[in-house]
Amino acid sequence: MIKTKKQGSLIIISGTTCAGKGTVIKKILENHNDIVLSVSYTSRPKREHEIDGVDYYFVTSEEFEKKIENNDFLEYAKVQYGAYYGTPKAEIVEQLNTGKDVILEIDVQGAKQIKEKFPETILIFIMAPSMEEVKRRIKMRGDENNEQIISRFRVAYNEINQINNYNYVVVNDDLLEAVKKVEAILLSEKLRVDRIEEMYVENEEEIIHEFLVDKELENKSTTIE
Repeated sequence: MIKTKKQGSLIIISGTTCAGKGTVIKKILENHNDIVLSVSYTSRPKREHEIDGVDYYFVTSEEFEKKIENNDFLEYAKVQYGAYYGTPKAEIVEQLNTGKDVILEIDVQGAKQIKEKFPETILIFIMAPSMEEVKRRIKMRGDENNEQIISRFRVAYNEINQINNYNYVVVNDDLLEAVKKVEAILLSEKLRVDRIEEMYVENEEEIIHEFLVDKELENKSTTIE
């Protein structure tokens, strides 16, 4: 009786440093073949282990700036050391039109830009259980000095202060539970009334309905007589 819109959902997943958002997304993609991850563009050099078109689309600064001129990005930013990062528009729209949900793993600033352009975007923020746990996870990596750790903390606190811009927040204290919560959010979004395209009644249902109406009118008529 219900026909839902074929259009896929645009999903933004952000999170503080060491919150495990990348791992959560990886599990979601493993569990659902109708959900894809958007691949961003960047002008930074490709690292040895990275694959063009999988990790990022690697382009020159000139190519990136040309795409900016052509309005090819949903959002973009120039970060430290002058590298550009941007979310492609055409690829995402194509995936959404086929009915696939698209996940964007971007920061709070990029999320804000996209939400302004596409208000129906689903925004999910992944958090670690505590900042103490964040510190522990950073130290476990062992590849950053104290100054870099402090910088990460400052960014994390700034991002946490902006979670009111998001629709949902999920604390990743247990990976499998966090994945289940994100999946529950995506399912509930699919069941929203505003995703209904049309209501219809099958022929058999129409016949049953007419029969019940006729019987009710017949009974009322008999009572009046």
